[in-house]
Amino acid sequence: MTTKQRQEKVKNIGFSLASKLNVQLWLRLFSVFLFLNIMYCSAVIVGTVYYAENTLAQAFTPNPESIGQQVNGITVTPLAEPISGWQIPEPLRRLFPEETAGGARYVKWDPGPELSWWEILESVRYELVFRELGLRYSLNLGNLMQLFAIILIVMLGSQVYLLIESTFRQAQIIRKTLRPISELAEKAQTLGQSPGPLLPREVEALAGKLEGITAAHLDTRIDLESTQDELRDVAAAINGLLDRINQAYQMQARFVSDASHELRTPIAAIQGYANLLDRWGKHDPEALEESIAAIKEEAANMKELVEQLLFLARGDNNTMPLQLERFDLAQLGENVLREFQMLDHGHEFEAALEPAFVEADPGLIKQAVRILMDNAVKYTPSGGKIRLMVSQAEGQARVTVQDEGIGIPSKDVPRIFDRFYRADESRARATGGTGLGLSIAHWIADSHGGHFEVYSRENLGTRITLVLPAVPAPTSVHNDD
Repeated sequence: MTTKQRQEKVKNIGFSLASKLNVQLWLRLFSVFLFLNIMYCSAVIVGTVYYAENTLAQAFTPNPESIGQQVNGITVTPLAEPISGWQIPEPLRRLFPEETAGGARYVKWDPGPELSWWEILESVRYELVFRELGLRYSLNLGNLMQLFAIILIVMLGSQVYLLIESTFRQAQIIRKTLRPISELAEKAQTLGQSPGPLLPREVEALAGKLEGITAAHLDTRIDLESTQDELRDVAAAINGLLDRINQAYQMQARFVSDASHELRTPIAAIQGYANLLDRWGKHDPEALEESIAAIKEEAANMKELVEQLLFLARGDNNTMPLQLERFDLAQLGENVLREFQMLDHGHEFEAALEPAFVEADPGLIKQAVRILMDNAVKYTPSGGKIRLMVSQAEGQARVTVQDEGIGIPSKDVPRIFDRFYRADESRARATGGTGLGLSIAHWIADSHGGHFEVYSRENLGTRITLVLPAVPAPTSVHNDD
């Protein structure tokens, strides 16, 4: 192998490792989404069959006089020609209603190239045939299939967007992390000029070790003791780089796992209420109203979660432009406090607002303050006091939200800004939320050169302060004074 070939081999290591990492992360996310879709489709099939069998069993009457009747979407017609259908095996009949276990069943829809897929879904029917009685029971499932199709389209659209977004985001993060590889390669190329003997096989051995490190074995490290002295610094730098890559990979994998878990909850709730709606909604107005309201609520929760995930993804990808303006945090705080006073009559709100000017994106800063206020409302018992304070001192503008809530355990305070982290899962489920609010607020503060200060005591309350660089007040404000 020539010197040029060895140099080219080392230079390609960074690109090869980056590609493998990106593919592994993308496939992991894709497999999670594929699993969720398979579970959803399986639940739809089982739920639809269960609903159809029970509905037909309730309407079944072995009486030829029922021909031509239509009750609750079920049509009874004479059997004009023999139809095979699917006959339930004898061992499985105990799982089906006794009235209909002996019939043959099949699913039918109206064919034809002139029909759209939406019209074909509308024509789907679950049919039950009794050859001895010469009767065919047909249950229309069109509306149910259309509802399931809408939910599936929403899921697939969100998943495709997240897959595309994560591909570009991960590629940039990995390329940025692996950038020192090129510098290390250049350093390795100049080692041949060192006083000590540097054999070509040493460089080839180092390159071979790097090629053996894959996305599935990021815990592999180069043995420094067996590496030649001139290459030991390079190997140590590569080991440190792999440590950072492994940490970033684990964070991405944990984020994908947490996101899939959070998305699975509203999907399962929507599926459950859809089954309740299909089974009882036609006969029970209360069940109909309850199911529709619950499905709307869970769809809104899913939308909020996806929007927060996309917000953080754009932030990680540095595609979130800041619309910087000079404004008074006291005025912004007053507006936010007025919103909560109008919407929440169960807590006592207080304010101590002093002029404090910043150069920032007012929309994002307002979002961060709302997140702090919303958390204070969630975790403060009814009748408790919530205090919003704005001040400026020593070149810093400070927005503080203090509550009399349940507080945060000291061991959990350093992690409250981690994505999907909740100090107490049981209380988090009771108060709702996605576990992403403080992560978004932390990103907003960091993008403006700010930070958070957190003080909390269990059963006494929490005080969180957003600290931003202060700027002088506009000239017009000074003139007005």
